[in-house]
Amino acid sequence: MEIGAATAAAFALLANGDGAIWFIVWTSLVVAVLGLALAAVPAIGAAYLIATHDFPGRRVVVVMAQAFLSLPTVLVGLILYLLFTRHGPLGSFSLLFTRSGMVLGQAVIGFPVVLAFALSTLQGADARLRETAWVLGAGRWRTFFTVLRELRFGLMAALVAGFGRVIAEVGSALMIGGNIEGATRTITTAIALETSKGEFAQGIALGVVLIALAVLVNVMLAWLQGAGGFRR
Repeated sequence: MEIGAATAAAFALLANGDGAIWFIVWTSLVVAVLGLALAAVPAIGAAYLIATHDFPGRRVVVVMAQAFLSLPTVLVGLILYLLFTRHGPLGSFSLLFTRSGMVLGQAVIGFPVVLAFALSTLQGADARLRETAWVLGAGRWRTFFTVLRELRFGLMAALVAGFGRVIAEVGSALMIGGNIEGATRTITTAIALETSKGEFAQGIALGVVLIALAVLVNVMLAWLQGAGGFRR
């Protein structure tokens, strides 16, 4: 199929509300959002502790957090596959080739991204912010939430970066989910499959959706940032 004809067929699929395509999109969103939510809380909490406390080996921890940004997703998939397989340590939970297993994989992939970006935001914050909260009588938890509130836009950017990482990865989703039609097939695994089969229309349609999601998320972030985005 020629590129022009494939592109036209792709937009026709989207316009006609092709059920298979939108189910794949829904599966991708569910897995990515749940995985990111599972990773966000511990990642932001760890970033806060690292940024606000001095301890032996702190520099090594920061460097490792940044290094894990480039962790190959297929390696994460391989490690989790070995853990989830029937004879693996977690085999009794039957997580392999399930959405639950994919969510855990996305959480592992998203964790270092959110951690690194949140850590950068927290380290770049004015130290007087936390000190002022303490002076005004805020307790440990109230100080924590006050700092997060003041740095919310930077932390939102960390979450957006994490979402971009998990929604677009293919290695872990393919190895853990198995690319099962009607169950664990995601946008990226479907694109890889359809392209290998020479069915470019569905691949292009899903690629358009993936780009649209990336643009939409970043537009929403810019809008939420107020003066730093569209509202001036």
